Amino acid sequence: MSRNTCRFLRPCFSRSFKPFTNPEYARVYSATQRRFAQTPHEDFYTSPSPTHDAERRLELLKKAGDLRGYHPRLTERMGVRRMTAKTFNDEYGAIKDRNTDATVEVFGRVRSLRPAGSKLVFLDIARQDGKVQGLCDFKVLESRGVTLEQFKQFKKIARKGDWFSITGHPARTTAGELSILATELPQALAPSLHQIPAKIDDPHTLARHPHVHQLIKRQPGDILRLRSHIYQLIQQSLIQDGFIQVETPMFDVGAGGAIARPFETVASELSGTTLRLRIAPELSLKRLVIAGNEKIFELGRVFRNEGVDATHNPEFTICEFYEVGASLEDLISRTEELLQRMASMAKDLAAVECPTILPPDLDFGSPFQRLPFIPTIEKAISRTLPDLLSPEAATNLLELFTDLGIPVPLNPTLPRLLDNLAEHFIEPLCDAPTFITHHPEPLSPLSKSYFDPSTGQYVAARVELFIRGCEYVNAYEEENSPFEQRRKFEQQLSYQAGRAEAGVAVDESYLRALEWGMPPTGGWGCGVDRLVMLFSGAKRIADVLPFGTLRNVVAISKNGQKS
Repeated sequence: MSRNTCRFLRPCFSRSFKPFTNPEYARVYSATQRRFAQTPHEDFYTSPSPTHDAERRLELLKKAGDLRGYHPRLTERMGVRRMTAKTFNDEYGAIKDRNTDATVEVFGRVRSLRPAGSKLVFLDIARQDGKVQGLCDFKVLESRGVTLEQFKQFKKIARKGDWFSITGHPARTTAGELSILATELPQALAPSLHQIPAKIDDPHTLARHPHVHQLIKRQPGDILRLRSHIYQLIQQSLIQDGFIQVETPMFDVGAGGAIARPFETVASELSGTTLRLRIAPELSLKRLVIAGNEKIFELGRVFRNEGVDATHNPEFTICEFYEVGASLEDLISRTEELLQRMASMAKDLAAVECPTILPPDLDFGSPFQRLPFIPTIEKAISRTLPDLLSPEAATNLLELFTDLGIPVPLNPTLPRLLDNLAEHFIEPLCDAPTFITHHPEPLSPLSKSYFDPSTGQYVAARVELFIRGCEYVNAYEEENSPFEQRRKFEQQLSYQAGRAEAGVAVDESYLRALEWGMPPTGGWGCGVDRLVMLFSGAKRIADVLPFGTLRNVVAISKNGQKS
């Protein structure tokens, strides 16, 4: 086909295109549309290793029977007990021969199919809790009314990856294997049109097919189970200590509680009001503290319209709790206890239920190491930091960066410069669990601050937990003065002129809430995804998210829209 013809046909692929009145154009258009309507798109059947296997499989199923019959409802039958693989193995693991008094049904995904001659088939079916061997002996089935043709048809259509139900008697084979001796022909519940590959190494292919990834590799499923256990441990630990779990809005006109670029959308039902997805639940949770809830926590999603890398994703899970009367030392103690329990739990899981996870070989014994922010940096650079609340602080730090030969970060605000110094001189010292303490006030606008006579600087009542150079926990004594909080909000905006120009302003509604009186309160926040990374041994945040990072999620959607 010539290039000119292809150029002519390109608009014809649009469903909204209307054919030209020229009869020849109309004929070409109609033929093209018919071909695309009648021929199954290869992409429709695309598996991680594209073949025509799915089309052949579909044709085989069509010839063998009505496609609607391969996805029946599960029905209860008199005298047949439906069991899980684990329940079957637990209940009949001690039998020596065959129990014809019991008829059981177990269903699962076929993991192995092994013909032994023309009239004997072994198949392993698996569920999340274990697997069961099915033994299909034609002699037994024939006595129950199954014809040889039906048996051959079953052998022809059943394959690895299908969901099948096996009904029969618990039995022990001559080789000693606990099995279900089929008394009925195994029933297809959901055949797979695609063969499960033995191996896929390409990470991009796995990212576009997360369901296949978990079918061929155990680790994603183990990490998913570890994630669930970490959730439960956090919830149970806090609930047992008298906290109540709450939910706060995902949407707000502001997105306060942290410094980050928010995602924005428009609410058509609210006169076009621009809304922002929350970057933290902090300010909403503190309103609930003001309302009289003295111990509260939330486990939920937050959104930051920023980059994707090995430890960051624009959508992630956070846990925050607030406890009236909790001091910084209380928060440190609770953190150490929680991490110790988590480390013990992860080791137990790795030993029994999730063998592919690799908990870190670290000492989580109390007390964790502590490094004060300013003294640690001053010791590393052999000089004293300038007054960090002076108007010239940022300029003085920039000169320091030049003297030390440290690259200046983009948008070198005072907080960014201080963060950069911490990255260079403190975080590399935090391989074992380490609390960074005594942060400069400009880094913590929502925490209480005080004068530290040892450094001559105003510092925040705040700690950050770092492990292997990565931040896991941020905790502080909350600023509860509406007057000091206003000053710190304004100070924060002064460091980022662009935010003020973009319309970001002091959160007046939160300040008004503080005017009702917030008691002394300790606040704690932790990125749950990073905890899963730590205790699973995963190197990338994408590996602990069931559908990967935002890039992977977009790729999955685009992959399904190919035409």
